[in-house]
Formats: sequence, C-alpha cells, structure tokens
Amino acid sequence: MIKNDQEYQVTLERISYFQRQVERLRQVEKNPTNYRLSVSGYLAELDRMYLEIREYLWLHPVELAAKPVA
Repeated sequence: MIKNDQEYQVTLERISYFQRQVERLRQVEKNPTNYRLSVSGYLAELDRMYLEIREYLWLHPVELAAKPVA
C-alpha cells in the first residue's frame, strides 16, 4: 500500500513507464497472440498500481497517519 506522497509519485512514474512499454509493444509486435503474452504482465501490474492509488487517494491524510504499519 502507498503510505505517503513520495510513494504516490513513484507509483505514478512507474505507471507512466509501464504504459509507454505497452504502447511500444503495440507498435512493434506484429502477432496478436505474442502481443497479448508480452503485455499481460504489464497490464496486471498497471491494474494493481491503479488499485493502490485509488486506496491511497480514498483515505484522508489524517486516516493515513492513524493507519497502523503492517
């Protein structure tokens, strides 16, 4: 889980990087099956990071401060 604004910014940067990778694969991979196999990991990781961002943004900063570290 994202714990602070710095981790939030890093996650946004990772999302941008992964999106660029997927965009690049869309351009260079000619075989649809190979394309799907190549991007499936990126897309799964994008889904996970988007969920973390939603959870982070859903919480007010006061709630984040009170949340126990696991």
